[in-house]
Amino acid sequence: MRELKRVIEALLFAHGDPLSLRDLEKVLPEWPRSEIKRALDELLKDYRRWGLSFTLQEVAGGFQFRTLPEYAQWIKRLRKVTPIKLSRAALETLAIVAYRQPVSRGEIEQIRGVDSGWVIGSLMEKGLIKPVGRKEAPGRPLLYGTTKKFLQVFGLKSLKDLPSLRELQSLRGS
Repeated sequence: MRELKRVIEALLFAHGDPLSLRDLEKVLPEWPRSEIKRALDELLKDYRRWGLSFTLQEVAGGFQFRTLPEYAQWIKRLRKVTPIKLSRAALETLAIVAYRQPVSRGEIEQIRGVDSGWVIGSLMEKGLIKPVGRKEAPGRPLLYGTTKKFLQVFGLKSLKDLPSLRELQSLRGS
């Protein structure tokens, strides 16, 4: 088990992007899925217990090493990375897509009450949403959904980790 854990650590470290259990199975055919899953579970516990400046996190359907938020200011200095900035209109549109996907531009505009073409384009340019199909309606408008990058940016394993509308309303009230 120790060797498998080290191999998985090396793969996650070298890859950078989240690796799913399925990705790891393809790279590690000599180990059964159950052992890979058990090694991942142990690694998740190990990194929580060790109290390092980074941790192993399940995000966007895979596993990835992530620096703890309290070290973000120093990472930004090193990488000279500017965080994704979203306007209120972009946040509204992104929330509509996240909670209603797949959703058309017309449906987004009906909810927001304003033209949303530019905002949709901006969110696609940032890689947070993408076309996921066409609606079975006159004109066959595009339908939009969120991307893996959306999950990564917001630190979510899957869309199931989005707060419920009830949770959001309770935050708003407090």
